[in-house]
Amino acid sequence: MLDREGFRPNVGIILLNHRNEVFWGKRIRTHSWQFPQGGIKHGETPEQAMFRELHEEVGLIPDHVRIIARTRDWLRYEVPEHFIRRDARGHYKGQKQIWFLLQLMGRDCDMNLRATDHPEFDAWRWNEYWVPLESVIEFKRGVYEMALTELARYLPRINHHNRYLRSGMRPQHRELGRGGPRHNGGPGDDCGEPVQAGAETAGNEVPDKETPGPL
Repeated sequence: MLDREGFRPNVGIILLNHRNEVFWGKRIRTHSWQFPQGGIKHGETPEQAMFRELHEEVGLIPDHVRIIARTRDWLRYEVPEHFIRRDARGHYKGQKQIWFLLQLMGRDCDMNLRATDHPEFDAWRWNEYWVPLESVIEFKRGVYEMALTELARYLPRINHHNRYLRSGMRPQHRELGRGGPRHNGGPGDDCGEPVQAGAETAGNEVPDKETPGPL
């Protein structure tokens, strides 16, 4: 489904934890990291497409999240011709996206990267909100910057409680996905300490050939 200018409707997802860190997924069988995103099917609203993509790529359902905000208008990026499938060249130009800012209301162990037979990610981590743009493929960096900038004003206020300091105690946090990639093996994983992977770093994304989807 393309618009008259050759852009395919798409949604992007920025998922926050209670520290305002964002879900950062590693594309399957690569060393590149990105936010969840996907195309809007015929007859879907952007919100419906967002919830479908959230489940397909991250394994979460609507009860696991709260919508905080979305971008006001479409954010567009053009795809270089050599990334476009040959039979789509000439009429497919790129993507136009509505970005959603979500708050995780569930637990980290609700994540399931194998919710479908065609997973997008094979590991994930919590990252600082301002993700390093050099880890994003060049033609998408502008959209990432615009989405993060527009939605930053809606970040929830973080309350720092000092009851532990008053009582001489320290809070015991067991946050999954921080300090190293979390390799998700599917539903039923416990909520213990994250699996520590090797020194994996974010690299430039090497995307599959961009396609316009069904017309």
